[in-house]
Amino acid sequence: MVVKRSLRRAHLRALAAEPSYAEVGATDGPVLPGGYRSFRRRIRVGHGQDTFERAGAHVLAWGAQRGAGFGVYPEGPAVPGATALVVLRLPGLPFPRLVIPCRVVWSVRAAERIGFAYGTLPGHPECGEESFVVGREPDGLVWFEVAAFSRPARWYARLGGPLTRLLQDLATRRYLVSVAAAVRRGT
Repeated sequence: MVVKRSLRRAHLRALAAEPSYAEVGATDGPVLPGGYRSFRRRIRVGHGQDTFERAGAHVLAWGAQRGAGFGVYPEGPAVPGATALVVLRLPGLPFPRLVIPCRVVWSVRAAERIGFAYGTLPGHPECGEESFVVGREPDGLVWFEVAAFSRPARWYARLGGPLTRLLQDLATRRYLVSVAAAVRRGT
């Protein structure tokens, strides 16, 4: 009960906040903005329309984040304007250890692309944006891509330096693998 109350309070603060960076929506373009650490990582998840639809539905339901071991509060689809808390819990502890506020800044559900991006809000360890997109090539190949640009926003992210980048890379790999595994399982 205390955890839910704490998450509700954090969510209310996030709802009142504005993104903590100027380049809102930039992950929807081909070039990511300068002045940030940026990357694009992609994995093949299968082939065909059914795979594309299942992977897209999974991603829009925050499946990449949940599959990577994060919680998402509150429940609900990733639609533009949705404000969420991505929650990292440490094994064996019942309460959240890191509550990461973000807002969905764009989403797409088109014939060849399904996905969304969230931008950071004040209180997020990083400042920037991350997108999660399932795509389908003309030959039917289905892929999942994570694109991001960010820089440290909190003291512990700045202090972490290379460790912070390593943790971000680990989370990205987990996102990629979790979507591919969910598609193989048929979820």
